[in-house]
Amino acid sequence: MKDELVHREQLSPNFNDRALPVSMVVLHYTEMKPVQSALERMCDPEAQVSAHYCITEEGEVIRLVPEVQRAWHAGQSYWRGHRDVNSASIGIELDHPGHALGYREFAEAQIDALLPLLHKIVAEYDIPRANVVGHSDVAPERKFDPGELFPWERLAECHLCLPRPRKLEHGDPFDNDASFYLALERFGYDITNGYKAVEAFQRRWRPRRINGEIDGEVRAILFQLLLDRDRGIAR
Repeated sequence: MKDELVHREQLSPNFNDRALPVSMVVLHYTEMKPVQSALERMCDPEAQVSAHYCITEEGEVIRLVPEVQRAWHAGQSYWRGHRDVNSASIGIELDHPGHALGYREFAEAQIDALLPLLHKIVAEYDIPRANVVGHSDVAPERKFDPGELFPWERLAECHLCLPRPRKLEHGDPFDNDASFYLALERFGYDITNGYKAVEAFQRRWRPRRINGEIDGEVRAILFQLLLDRDRGIAR
């Protein structure tokens, strides 16, 4: 299918049929350089990994798997009741060295290419902003991507993901850590490994300090996110 937002195709054999309608987008980084190495891996049948799109640091958008199919990008994962995240999501890989090869800011041209693609996907499938997530959100025990330097606020300015809460109405609303974990699960995270779940939450919502510890600021941020969602202003 021709698409003005896609520069070329390098189709992967690594996909199967969806079992769920699309309701999410999961953003990744490749953690491989050069980008051709990542593309070859995602097209290697033995690797059994893929994504729907890969966006190079120069802003080239490459389609690997048609959106109608289930790409294999999320692995063992969970978000808001979904354990088959691959069936419910579209996966976008960003060409980037990742934490293993020298973590750095994301290229401007890459984000400029991501925004219209993401806008098209979100509009077509009516994806809630809260369901545009990072790989670390859906697999906190295993993954760090796209990481603390990913420009979520640029996406939020375009109404493509939830913004970080600016005003925290309640300073420290949870009585104990157990109540915080239950609230974190209610928001969407897998809390099997509580420390890693908190790290993932911090990486997304308080990236300046990621330590896996539950403090007053983290509690207030989560409470505000849930409060906004219950008010219907954080879809």
